[in-house]
Amino acid sequence: MVNSSRWIVVLMLMALPASTTAGSNDSSAFEVAETFHIGGKGGFDYVTVDSQNKRLYIPRSSHTQVVDLTTGKLVADIPGQEGNHGVALNRQVGRGFISDGPGFVVIFDLKTNAVLGKVQVDRGADGIINDRGSNKVFVACGGSGSVVPVPVDVDPSAGKADPAIELGGKPEYLAADGQGKVYINLEDKDQVAVVDSKAGKVLDKWSIAPGGAPVGMQIDPEHHRLFVGCRKPQKLMVLNTEDGKVLADLPIAAGCDAVKFDAGYIFASCREGVLNIAKETSPGKFEIVQNLKTRVGAKTMALDHATHSIYLPTAEFGEATGGRRGRPRARPDSFMVVVVKPSQK
Repeated sequence: MVNSSRWIVVLMLMALPASTTAGSNDSSAFEVAETFHIGGKGGFDYVTVDSQNKRLYIPRSSHTQVVDLTTGKLVADIPGQEGNHGVALNRQVGRGFISDGPGFVVIFDLKTNAVLGKVQVDRGADGIINDRGSNKVFVACGGSGSVVPVPVDVDPSAGKADPAIELGGKPEYLAADGQGKVYINLEDKDQVAVVDSKAGKVLDKWSIAPGGAPVGMQIDPEHHRLFVGCRKPQKLMVLNTEDGKVLADLPIAAGCDAVKFDAGYIFASCREGVLNIAKETSPGKFEIVQNLKTRVGAKTMALDHATHSIYLPTAEFGEATGGRRGRPRARPDSFMVVVVKPSQK
C-alpha cells in the first residue's frame, strides 16, 4: 500500500502544469533587460502599451509622449493637457483618450497622434480604461468621488460624456471584465465598487480587508480573479470577482500604484523600487515568487502581453523637497523607462 500511494503522488505531480510543480525557477523568472532614457519635462503617472503598433504612451503632466518600443525613442508628443494621468486606447474607432486632472478627456487620433478635441468629465480625472462591454471609456474622478463613462465614438468637438456615477468614495484605478462590469478601487474607503457599465449604476461594494488604501488593480476575467495593490497596509489582495470573497493577501513593497496580470503572473510595481511578482502556485494558493529590484520611483507600469515585457516609468531623484508628501524631486531631464522581460538566464 505504501508503494502504490507513492506512485499515486508521483502521477498527480506529473499531471500538474509545469508552473505549479516544485522546482519551477520563478525566483529569477524576470530581469531588468534595458532602460530607455527619454528625458523631457513633466511628471509621470500611468503608462499604456499599444502591443499591435509597438507604442508606449506616457502622460507627462502637460503633454503625452509616444515612444517606439522597438527603439526606445520618442516618436511623437501630444500637447494640450494640464495635469494628465492616464491613456486608454480603442482600436475600433482609432482613438486614444487621455484623462486630464482638471476634468477633461482629451481625444486623439491613433494614427496621426493629432488632438481631435476634448470632452468634459468630473474633477480629478485620474485612472482611465477602455471597456469592451459597453463601448465606453471609464474615467475615475477622484476629486468628485465619481466614475464617468465616455462613449468611444463621442463627437470630440461638441459631444458630451454620459452622466457621472456617484461612488461615495475616492476612486483611484479600475478594471473591466469585458462583460458589463467595472471594478473600481475606493482608496479612502478600503473598498472595491462594482459598477454595471451598461446601466450606469453601482451594484455592490466589497471590503478589501485586511488590505487598505487600494490603488492598483487588474483582472483575470477567465478565472474570475481581481488583483488589488494596497498601500496601508502594503498588500496584494486577490478577490473573487463573482462575490468579492478575499482569496489571498500577500506582502508587497511600499508605494504600490499599479498591478498587472499576464500568463499566470501577477505584478505589483512599487515606488520603493521593487516589482513584486506573485502567482498561484497550487489551486487556491497564491505566493510571492520574486521581488525584482527596479529603480526608486518606478510605481506604475504597462505590460505588453505579446512579448511579456513590462515598462516602468521613473527618473533620477535628488533630496526630499520637504513638501506635503516629503517626496524627493526628480532631476531635470532624467526621465526614463525601465524595461523588465522574462529572464534569458
